[in-house]
Amino acid sequence: MGQTNLTILTEFVLMGVTRQPELQHPLFGVFLTIYSITVVGNLGMIILTQLDHRLHTPMYFFIRHLAFIDLGNSTVICPKMLVNFVVDKNTISYGACAAQMAFFIFFIVSELFILSTMAYDRYVAICNPLLYKVVMSPRLCHLLVGLPYLYSIFQALMFPIMYFMSTFCGCNIISHFYCDVVPLLPMLCSYTRELELLTILFSAFNLISSLLVVLLSYTLILLAICRMRSAEGRKKAFSTCGSHLTVVVVFYGSLLFMYVQPKSAHSFETDKMASVFYTLVIPMLNPLIYSLRNREVKNAFYRVFRNQCKICV
Repeated sequence: MGQTNLTILTEFVLMGVTRQPELQHPLFGVFLTIYSITVVGNLGMIILTQLDHRLHTPMYFFIRHLAFIDLGNSTVICPKMLVNFVVDKNTISYGACAAQMAFFIFFIVSELFILSTMAYDRYVAICNPLLYKVVMSPRLCHLLVGLPYLYSIFQALMFPIMYFMSTFCGCNIISHFYCDVVPLLPMLCSYTRELELLTILFSAFNLISSLLVVLLSYTLILLAICRMRSAEGRKKAFSTCGSHLTVVVVFYGSLLFMYVQPKSAHSFETDKMASVFYTLVIPMLNPLIYSLRNREVKNAFYRVFRNQCKICV
């Protein structure tokens, strides 16, 4: 029976964010607003850091890639979710589900290691300011971005291939609002234990290895700040690190809650709440937290705006 279901399976049914019909339209407005802010903020950051030559520094190079990842992550999830708010049956085709899983894995794994790379960048800037430009050379920056992308592509291909070559049995309803390894795992009836173990191992490695880099970087940063004699210098360093640490805590906390636990411990509602945070809310907040509150970014925006106005005139 399982093999028959696998052969004729053409679509899945997504349960969505809520099962209450009266909340569909209000939530549509909320998530449309979130996605609009995400697109404007991250796309604006990509364009701004590319146009203004004063932002051609390692820090803004990583911020530009973070904005690209956040924009991609939200775009993989949100448009399909918005459509599902206004249709009667929330379906997604077999191929589209596999593609959504692949792109989601690529962007989420990339974000983990970009965040750790940014923590290392801040460590070098605060602890070795005189050697910052030498250490964070263009070659090293491209390497620190390129390797996570290659590693993310590997996982983005491996997991969808392994999951969708397995046998699905029983109901085709996904207890989530997008296709991911965790909600699809209970629907498998072949190699379930092996895939669950592999999912936990890779998720734990991704989270713990990148988190260790963040923790080590900020431990060294904290020690360096404590040795600073200037109160203004300490305040500036704390301000720079505080925003990053806030996002790191929320982002890593929600991912740890979602992935590094046994299948039996998952619940429909709690998984969705964690997923909303790291797929929709955090990508919206990142441009504000990392960049838009930064004086350099505001000045760059005014410069670019003035230049464009002069060209138009």
